[in-house]
Amino acid sequence: MNWLELGGSLLAILALAAVARMLRLGESRIGDAAKACTMAEDMLAGFDAHGAIVGTDGNAALVLGDGTIAVLKRHGAKVAARRLLPPLQTFTAVEGVEIATGERMFGRVLLFGVLESDVRALESSLTRV
Repeated sequence: MNWLELGGSLLAILALAAVARMLRLGESRIGDAAKACTMAEDMLAGFDAHGAIVGTDGNAALVLGDGTIAVLKRHGAKVAARRLLPPLQTFTAVEGVEIATGERMFGRVLLFGVLESDVRALESSLTRV
């Protein structure tokens, strides 16, 4: 391999990386409550979102639905969703609140920068919808 081939290969890799960034491929951050609601409705059949709480780091969210609560979690380059029934099992953490999903593979979901009182308020509003 000569220097010209090496340079051409590196240039091609950088070009592909630029195209991926331009197309926003692999971007799975949950930006705000509206995006979380849209994601939950798209991923869970029959789910009708009414409100959401998003962690400040954009890695997780809770979305209020009709009788259920969706939990969203970044999983690599994608976002995964699960439907939970109240009452939610919460654990206070230094960073925020952890929600137990009851699934071993999915694990607990950390809502970074969110208070347990915010989660309980969302959960209690489920009966008012």
